[in-house]
Amino acid sequence: MKLHTKKLKSGLTIQAIEMPGTNVVTSLILVGAGSRYEDKKVNGIAHFLEHMFFKGGERYKTPKEVSSSIDSIGAEFNAFTSEEVVGYYVKSAKEHINKSLDVLSDMLTNARFPKEEIEKERGVILEEVAMYLDFPMRKISEDFKSLLFGDQPIGRDILGSKNVIKSVEQKDFFDYRESLYVPENIVITLAGAVTKDDISLVEKYFDFDTKKQSIKMLQYNDEIAVKKYSIREKQTEQYHINFGVLGLPEGDKRYPIEKILAIILGGNMSSRMFLNVREDKGLCYSISTQSVGFSDIGMFTTRAGVKLDMVLKAVEAIRYEYNSISQDGITDEELSDAKAFMAGRLDLSTEDTEDVAFYYGENTLMHKTQESYEEKKQKINSVTKEEVNTLARELLQPERYHFAGIGPKIDEKKLLSLIS
Repeated sequence: MKLHTKKLKSGLTIQAIEMPGTNVVTSLILVGAGSRYEDKKVNGIAHFLEHMFFKGGERYKTPKEVSSSIDSIGAEFNAFTSEEVVGYYVKSAKEHINKSLDVLSDMLTNARFPKEEIEKERGVILEEVAMYLDFPMRKISEDFKSLLFGDQPIGRDILGSKNVIKSVEQKDFFDYRESLYVPENIVITLAGAVTKDDISLVEKYFDFDTKKQSIKMLQYNDEIAVKKYSIREKQTEQYHINFGVLGLPEGDKRYPIEKILAIILGGNMSSRMFLNVREDKGLCYSISTQSVGFSDIGMFTTRAGVKLDMVLKAVEAIRYEYNSISQDGITDEELSDAKAFMAGRLDLSTEDTEDVAFYYGENTLMHKTQESYEEKKQKINSVTKEEVNTLARELLQPERYHFAGIGPKIDEKKLLSLIS
């Protein structure tokens, strides 16, 4: 794997990652945008805008022309919005790279945001909001994030408020694009069957104006008061739990340590949560622990779907594992296994052009680094048992515990005693 990078005078960064042995190319555009760039008045516009880029430009004028142009070459075509980045990508055979770049460039530089399409898409996004309300396994993550960070951009739902979705106008989309979709805030990455010469191909398609970014990410404010727990009462067949604490930013030098801690607690089928809470006690079907890092803060959480009559027992069991690892530490075997697991998953991701494009694209755009997979593995392998134990004692303290739940009514007084 070989990385080539070029920064144009306009500020646009282009990367090409050579991956021998594949005939596939992922063409990815990453933009420093997302819900953390929105104030409350426009919460949800980043995600709405992502949808609107598929509605047509100059060369591909309608949604049908946009989609059929990619379907006709058998490629994968999608986009996503997160808190800090928005991405658009096509995954195609090498022979179709020109078509991929042509469609992507027309979308992003020539989008017209037709008023009639905006009206149609309002209904689509409102249905997306409704879908996730009926999908508690996904909604619980948003509820926990909202609980943990409170009423500020990082704590708000990426999909946005219904009021914004219903009221946003064409001018709002043009204004938002002009503020953030500028060369200095965009990284274009090709990964797969490419060479250094393909960078010039990207230059041909993406001739951006040299405008400056005018909206900045709204930073995390730790002075905003948050509650200890939140519950969304809903008739469900499972009770959905998210239990956890504030974590580290992704750029923190201790972040690899936190990732290892999450794996040992609940990152795979040999983790403590899986073996003790699921297998031994039979309290749930699914359970996992994750470390999620943003640019200036993070989350460390355990999510589970549990039996309706075992909610408090499950919370008690999850808390026990947090307390146990904080007080007693980890074993040498757990550390060794977690390192091997992380390294193995990294190796698997190097086989997928989409994963590779996102890895280097995000590193360049958000972290201003071009850290290789080998360098990342070296950081993982250098983590010591004492470092994991020290971080566990720091993070996993009862006063830092938070809980979000979705399901039928539970005894909140007993719940509070378990998370305090």
